[in-house]
Amino acid sequence: MTGPARVVARDWGWRHAGRKAWAVSDLDLVIEPGERVLLLGASGAGKSTLIHALAGVLGGADEGESHGSLLVDGVAPEQARGRIGLVLQDPDSQVILSKLGDDVAFGCENLGVEREEIWRRVVSSLQAVGLDLPLDHPTSALSGGQKQRLALAGVLAMQPSLLLLDEPTANLDPIGVAEVRDAVARVVDDGSSTLVVIEHRVDVWRDLMTRVVVLDADGGVLADGPPSVVLDDVGRRLADAGVWVPGIPLGLPPRRMVQPSAAVLTTSDLTIGRLRSQSVQEHLDLDVPERAATVVVGPNGAGKSTLALTLAGLLPELAGTVDAARGLAGGIGPRPIRWKSTELLTRIGTVFQDPEHQFVAATVRKELGVALQALRWTRAAIDERVSEVLDALGLAALAEANPFSLSGGQKRRLSVATVLVARPAVLVLDEPTFGQDRLTWLSLMRLLHLELERGATIVSVTHDPGVIEHLGDHRIRLESRSAAGRAA
Repeated sequence: MTGPARVVARDWGWRHAGRKAWAVSDLDLVIEPGERVLLLGASGAGKSTLIHALAGVLGGADEGESHGSLLVDGVAPEQARGRIGLVLQDPDSQVILSKLGDDVAFGCENLGVEREEIWRRVVSSLQAVGLDLPLDHPTSALSGGQKQRLALAGVLAMQPSLLLLDEPTANLDPIGVAEVRDAVARVVDDGSSTLVVIEHRVDVWRDLMTRVVVLDADGGVLADGPPSVVLDDVGRRLADAGVWVPGIPLGLPPRRMVQPSAAVLTTSDLTIGRLRSQSVQEHLDLDVPERAATVVVGPNGAGKSTLALTLAGLLPELAGTVDAARGLAGGIGPRPIRWKSTELLTRIGTVFQDPEHQFVAATVRKELGVALQALRWTRAAIDERVSEVLDALGLAALAEANPFSLSGGQKRRLSVATVLVARPAVLVLDEPTFGQDRLTWLSLMRLLHLELERGATIVSVTHDPGVIEHLGDHRIRLESRSAAGRAA
């Protein structure tokens, strides 16, 4: 095994094909072997672009253009791929094989590691990330958070000299966050890897890091130094630039806890699951109160996303029913699963866990117009409403960009915008704040509060403490695979 890698950027920058603005520009940065760097910056500052460049996966000239130089141990990242491990924002994009053990072993096999050593690494890596499942467990049956742990296990098994993590705990429950953080700590404690982490949960990683680097959205570096210096001395300035800094108040009043009132959605003896042969929750008797904000919380794999899709009429019940109140159904029948897509548009809008699963148009502006066209709005009304939502979510400058070319945080805001644009009575949001910086998080929360004021009902699947505090009027907790949900 080789030693930890050294990273050097000299006046480096990258611009994606078809975009006028540079994703990263004028970057001068040296990361010494064995350093542990927390990479921060506002949404769209280029954090993921830099991580992808260091991993050698940005692509060639047809994908974009670069200036300056970026080297890992003196060579281009593309020439050092076998020594670099990358965990992406989207764990689905890193699931390769159908069985859990085979997926973790894949990277080691490509590196030519001996068979016995491969399986020793597979077992130890799965233990390190707390993914306690059989090696033949199907990867298709994993939750989003479990897939995130799987991706990290596959990278850890390769024993990289440069470990790159892009939001590695974004979809994990609090126990999973601690397990992943501790797993990474064990890997880097011996000094065999250089670590670069992009993460909005600064407080989780702060004590593990030797250095904090903040990218400036206008190019270059905004701040660089030991965590105590960067976060404590210039914390307020960083917060104003969109960086999450522990201890600085958000300035939003907490929502009130409410007792369930009239229910807009009701479940009766409900059993849910993605596969007919495999239920994840049974005997759920739940009420979603009307004109209030409900959060769905619980550990990874408990079925939170599955429940959200079932409530939204997008996934059939395995047993029992989901029924809509008469005021929501409006004469088309109480069962959302039987509603047509155009009937759902203004009644229940859904934001998926993976934002890319709901993009269908070539530009951001056209994406926001899809639902309104289906509702037969006039062109003038569509243009006015789309512009309003673009401005509200800070996406106006990206109106003509391809949705798939956006950063992770921008994709998440766009996915929320595609639902908000049609003003549905009920919003079902799966991890709505994933990938957001402090400023975009606040703008999104304020917009959702306005939706509540207009009389909307919001259901959010989340691990985000801020969402629980500010959108947690009512709470549904799913405890385990076989336990029923309970409201709080």
